Amino acid sequence: MAIREIIVLPDKQLRLISKPVETVNTEIRQLADDMLETMYDAPGIGLAAIQVAIPLRMVTMDLAKREKEGEEVKPQPRVFINPEILASSEDLSVYEEGCLSIPEYYEEVERPARVRVRFLDLDGKVHEEDAEGLYATCIQHEIDHLNGVLFVDYLSKLKRDRVIKKFAKAARLAAK
Repeated sequence: MAIREIIVLPDKQLRLISKPVETVNTEIRQLADDMLETMYDAPGIGLAAIQVAIPLRMVTMDLAKREKEGEEVKPQPRVFINPEILASSEDLSVYEEGCLSIPEYYEEVERPARVRVRFLDLDGKVHEEDAEGLYATCIQHEIDHLNGVLFVDYLSKLKRDRVIKKFAKAARLAAK
């Protein structure tokens, strides 16, 4: 396992549409292990492969700590290969979201409260699950990454432009 570098805004790769994983093999399993280690190290609760500059439709997630704040909780790592949303509820919910690719920036985002998701696991088996609460928000956020969409795209134009400008300026200063 290895910790990979997480790319940050304004990196143009974050806007790429990721390609489907053709076969679940040793390389994909290794990438999943690396992504989980990177996600835990960051620390975060979800990570899309594109965030480590790999344009494949793969997501890692672990919501265990978030759901039982303050308690010692056993990690519950999950890997979603080629995830897709099959259905979304009409009712919406609002969560404060952040992103490892937009560090230390948080805003409330409104999304469908419930979704039905289909994905492959690390054995190549197909699963369908209903997600609600934090799980629904997180899986939608990560699938958005696979489609080149960032959570700031849900904000007003003013807020979005402000945060993009801030990160572009920081990148210019870091490059000097």
